[in-house]
Amino acid sequence: MSVLARSGVGPLCALARAAIPSVWRGKYFSSGNEPAENNLVTPMLRHLMYKIKSTGPITVAEYMKEVLTNPVKLLGIWFISEWMATGKSTAFQLVELGPGRGTLMGDVLRVFSQLGSVLKNCDISVHLVEKTPQGWREVFIDIDPQVSDKLRFVLAPSATPAEIFIQHDETRDHIEVCPDAGVIIEELSQRIALTGGAALVADYGHDGTKTDTFRGFCGHKLHDVLIAPGTADLTADVDFSFLRRTAQGKVASLGPITQHMFLKNMGIDVRLKVLLDKSNEPSMKQQLLQGYDMLMNPKKMGERFNFFALLPHQRLHGGRDQMNACQSKPFASPVAGFSELAWQ
Repeated sequence: MSVLARSGVGPLCALARAAIPSVWRGKYFSSGNEPAENNLVTPMLRHLMYKIKSTGPITVAEYMKEVLTNPVKLLGIWFISEWMATGKSTAFQLVELGPGRGTLMGDVLRVFSQLGSVLKNCDISVHLVEKTPQGWREVFIDIDPQVSDKLRFVLAPSATPAEIFIQHDETRDHIEVCPDAGVIIEELSQRIALTGGAALVADYGHDGTKTDTFRGFCGHKLHDVLIAPGTADLTADVDFSFLRRTAQGKVASLGPITQHMFLKNMGIDVRLKVLLDKSNEPSMKQQLLQGYDMLMNPKKMGERFNFFALLPHQRLHGGRDQMNACQSKPFASPVAGFSELAWQ
């Protein structure tokens, strides 16, 4: 998820290893059954094996951090809409956490052509936890004792700190918890509550319903997460219900809503028509229509990508700085994307 950052996972993992006996149960999930010849010995794999041999099995979060070192103009319009709705402040910060190559923010800044920005580069990673007859057990990554130069998933023999992030009424058998998310959402919520502003989270995700979303991609195809580490992107879906619980009481939250609905509310259909009318080349029109289909089709990104926002409570319920000239009471304007876009 693009808005989340590193936290003290290193010490957390060290604490877990110190408290866990050295007996680990081998457990295969989505990896481990491939022929050994398919498991390329990459420099990253060598590094991970040295690390595991030295310190013991590592968490999935630690593994991701080792391995991992769009309709953008409409996102720019979202920020402009929020800026206008909150009084058109002359000074504010536009921050993207986890920008990758900065392509998304570059396009946003073309909408904010007069605005500077602060970019922060950070990663997001998750801990996998499984329900067993003995209680919740975290999934770690270890060296396969049966095959040289190969990794496997194992279950910790006792509880680890990741367990404290599990809801007492959790009904799923496999979940992914992200302490990093809690740390950053907590910080964002406090800042927004104190100084105003808004945060928009956009990513693959769910509302506390999915399991086993940790996966790898290489060449736009699914890739086994433990094979040839360092050659594929690793990702896991955002649990927006966790973000909402973390922010609760400090700031208001909206969503998650699907990308299809968010972009429709932002006026993507009108924008497409304008671009099509301006284009004289059939090939360009075809590209525009294909791009629109990729973004909006429920079977593609339309319902896989979700949007989630954090806002001050007064933004939704009205405040002293949001007064209608014809009214004596404060009012709250609709939030773009989560309702139909409205300019004032």
